[in-house]
Amino acid sequence: MSAPRRPPVPARKGRRLPALLIVLGLALSALGALIPALPPADLSPGARALASGTPPGGSAAAVNLTVNLTDLPSFDPHSLNAPAGAVVHFTFANVGAYPHTFTLSDTPNVVLAANLTPARLAGFFAANGSFVNVSVAPATTEFVNFSVPSGVAGDSFEFVSLVAYQFQAGMYGFFNVSGAPTGPGITSSLSTTDTFRFVPSDLGVAPTGYPATIDVLVTNDGALPHTFTLDSASNNTLSPGSFTQYFAAHPPKVNVNIPASAGASAWANFTVSAPGIYEFICEVPGHFANGMYGFLYVGVAPPANATAPSTALVQAGVLLGAGSLLGVGVVLAAAAAYTGRFPRSPSPPTH
Repeated sequence: MSAPRRPPVPARKGRRLPALLIVLGLALSALGALIPALPPADLSPGARALASGTPPGGSAAAVNLTVNLTDLPSFDPHSLNAPAGAVVHFTFANVGAYPHTFTLSDTPNVVLAANLTPARLAGFFAANGSFVNVSVAPATTEFVNFSVPSGVAGDSFEFVSLVAYQFQAGMYGFFNVSGAPTGPGITSSLSTTDTFRFVPSDLGVAPTGYPATIDVLVTNDGALPHTFTLDSASNNTLSPGSFTQYFAAHPPKVNVNIPASAGASAWANFTVSAPGIYEFICEVPGHFANGMYGFLYVGVAPPANATAPSTALVQAGVLLGAGSLLGVGVVLAAAAAYTGRFPRSPSPPTH
């Protein structure tokens, strides 16, 4: 009779699996516990650098405005903004080959008829006067300081070129005067995105009296340039196909350029004289038509926002993912411990 054989030794390969499962389970558990502890990204507007404008409660003593005079002929930009009582430091750069003037009417809220002859246009300014009247030769720059009267908050003043037929060809614009921010006032904020949206698209403020000064901080969350352009008329709906012609006859209450830099901000300071719903848009070509508009509810309750903010959805997803990883890690660790602690019985000896 032959001697009984030793029972077979369990293969080393079978002993590696429990160890690997334990390591993987512990790693997933640690990752799942770590994720909720990570601090959320700071998405508050205050975390971004301000690029331009006058903050509420800040000094409105000086405003720097640069205007390019072109041979189109046109002014760039065609809409200017400053608070009442401010000192405006104008820089006029003639970037063309023809002379131009910058002539700012001192008659508030008058839109000059586009069919005025050069003689009648000059006669209007001779009879009514102007705040600023400067001639700028080709390829030169002129500097002018202008003190905005303190009693014209909420008014708009047209500026033109008096060189014959330049106004008639489209060389005009509007200087809009907002209320001077003198305290914390009424403030709000929103962001612009490269998906052609204002976030949020509905703003609500509740002034205690009128006229009311409102200061809106607009922050660029993308890399494209945008504008914050607010209709001067309440309860009016703008059209992407005709807003340019509309603003030519009805100057916007405020038109602020938002720098094309992620995180850059600009203040839009303006005055409203009565409650109502005011539409704001982005004037960059194509942006309004693609959905970049919103509404400012002044003394009117804005509609309820039924959609949860995107940051809440992201945070919920992070927590759910962390919990799932933690659960999977615990299950794997338990399975590994079980299989490692109770190995299969060796096969019975064979004779």
